[in-house]
Amino acid sequence: MAAFKVLAVCGTRPDAVKMAPVVNELKRHPDEVELVLAVTGQHREMLAQVLDAFDLQPDFNLNIMTARQTLVQITTRALEGLADVIGEVRPGLVLAQGDTTTTFAASLAAFYAKTPFGHVEAGLRTDNKYDPFPEEMNRRLTGVMTDLHFAPTQLAKRNLLAEGVREDSVFVTGNTVIDALLSIAAREYTFDDRRIREAAGSGRMILVTAHRRENWGGPMRQICRAIKEIARDEEVTVVFPVHKNPIVRETVFPELEGVERVIL
Repeated sequence: MAAFKVLAVCGTRPDAVKMAPVVNELKRHPDEVELVLAVTGQHREMLAQVLDAFDLQPDFNLNIMTARQTLVQITTRALEGLADVIGEVRPGLVLAQGDTTTTFAASLAAFYAKTPFGHVEAGLRTDNKYDPFPEEMNRRLTGVMTDLHFAPTQLAKRNLLAEGVREDSVFVTGNTVIDALLSIAAREYTFDDRRIREAAGSGRMILVTAHRRENWGGPMRQICRAIKEIARDEEVTVVFPVHKNPIVRETVFPELEGVERVIL
C-alpha cells in the first residue's frame, strides 16, 4: 500500500518552529507517510534560519516575500502558489499551524482543492477580530475550513466546541513549541555573537521579542524605554533579536542602539 501523502506548509519563523517537531516525526515513518514540505517564504531570512536549525529541507519554496508587502499581497501570492503545489502534489492532507496569513491561505487552497486540512495549534481565540490583527481572523477562518483540529489545550478545545466543531475532529496535543524547545535545548550550541557568549556566562540575561503589529509605533517606543530602565541594573544584560520588519527596526535602533547592556 502506498504511503499516505501529507503536505506540510510553513510561512514564518514561528510556523517553522512549531511545525518542525511534527514534520520530523512524520518523516520517521516513511512506510506510512510521504511527507512533502512547502514554504511560502513569508519571512524569508528568518524562516531559513529555523529550517537550518531543525535540518528541514523544503520540497517547494514559493519565495513570496517582497519589501513592505501588504496583507492582500501576501494572501494572494500564498494562495496562488499553494494552489499550484496542491495541484502538483495531490496530498491526502494539508497540514499547517497557527494564525499566520500563510496558514489561512493554505486552508483556503486546500478547501478549493477539496483536500482535507489539519490545523496545528487550533482553537486559540481572543473573540476580538482586530486583536491580534490579522491573526485572530486568520485562525478563525482557518478553523471553519479545518477537518482535523489539533488543539494545544483543553481551553482551545472548548473554544472549538463552542463554535460548533465536531468533538471527534478535535485532538488535544499540547503545544508543539515545547517539543521544539526540548529538541534545541538538548543540543550543544555556541552563539555566533561574541557579546551573547560573554553575557551568557555572567549575570542574568533577559531575552526580549517585540514585533507584533499591535506594538508598532508608540507601544514599541514604550517597550524600548522600559528596556533602557531595566538595563540600568549592572547585573542584567538584555538581548533583543530585532525583527527584520523595517517598521520595527526604524523604532528600535534609534532608541536602543549603543545602550550599555542591551544587545540588538
